[in-house]
Amino acid sequence: MKSVGEKLMVWLATGFGLGLSPVAPGTAGTIPGVLIACAINYSLPQWWLQAAVAAVLAVLSIPICDAGEKHFGTKDPHPVVADEYLTFPLCMIGLPPEPWILAVAFVTNRAMDILKPFPARQLQRLPGGLGITIDDAFSSLYSLAVNWSVYWVVTKYVLGG
Repeated sequence: MKSVGEKLMVWLATGFGLGLSPVAPGTAGTIPGVLIACAINYSLPQWWLQAAVAAVLAVLSIPICDAGEKHFGTKDPHPVVADEYLTFPLCMIGLPPEPWILAVAFVTNRAMDILKPFPARQLQRLPGGLGITIDDAFSSLYSLAVNWSVYWVVTKYVLGG
């Protein structure tokens, strides 16, 4: 019988059950990350504080994903999505949490997670929760670069700022 702590870790690992979605569990599991990023970026206007909190969340994802992997008994199981939502705030560091930016960040984050640019794909081979999380952290940093580029172009040329 599983302890309350083990059940809690699996619940967190599955993104509060969103990772159990039969369709696109990673995409569904990213949704809480959007809410977390909003909360961080609204409450902490300094980019370096946002970065610090985002880094802590990414590190917290490691034992949570490890517990999920052990529960499901396979390497990086689809229902384990804590890596999706706990690394999403990395792709919003320093950006205002406006709806259009969040939408762009969601799309670029998912795209980078699927594409897994170097070294993300190679790093996901690491064991346990570290391997599950680190590819998403790197993908989120690539997404951050794209998001800042889009933000700069839109504010400079489209919105005239």
